Amino acid sequence: MAKLYFHYATMNAGKTTMLLQASYNYRERGMTTMLFVAGHYRKGDTGLISSRIGLETEAEMFRDGDDPFARVAEHHDHTTVHCVFVDEAQFLEEEQAWQLARIADRLDIPVMCYGLRTDFQGKLFSGSRALLAIADDLREVRTICRCGRKATMVVRLGADGKAARQGEQVAIGKDVYVSLCRRHWEEEMGRAAPDDFIGFTKA
Repeated sequence: MAKLYFHYATMNAGKTTMLLQASYNYRERGMTTMLFVAGHYRKGDTGLISSRIGLETEAEMFRDGDDPFARVAEHHDHTTVHCVFVDEAQFLEEEQAWQLARIADRLDIPVMCYGLRTDFQGKLFSGSRALLAIADDLREVRTICRCGRKATMVVRLGADGKAARQGEQVAIGKDVYVSLCRRHWEEEMGRAAPDDFIGFTKA
């Protein structure tokens, strides 16, 4: 029986690399996959999933109001789809998460979602909230903080190299995102007094 999976992590944990490798494994065995990526900040009609280590492939884009169930069902009518992959799943709308669940439940096609759990302010993204609630299988992809602890949070660094404490949930530009453990995230966000001198804002 097909399932809806949510692989979640902070930045730089290798989520996209895992997605591309899993899709490749299907295709290497002669199976067909459909790949989706958020199109909220992309121009044109062609999506691209690319990892930090240089792997990339074309993908369909989803934007607010799109119906991934309808798109997969239409494709599946002509060519059997063996697995659906969704990158940047944090940008899904709640209803789109349910549509992905219906792909697993009604079309019997496994759906593998990869994305962030929380934003730079420690708040759940809409897509992540929905997937955490309804996914059949939740899998954490781990990476580490600068101190060696497990990273569970993300900060956004502005042009001045300091952690932003306010702003839009999504900002595309020259901002850099860094994964931290909860302790060091609280320090960078001004929620707790720092007690060490490790880090990008202390240089």
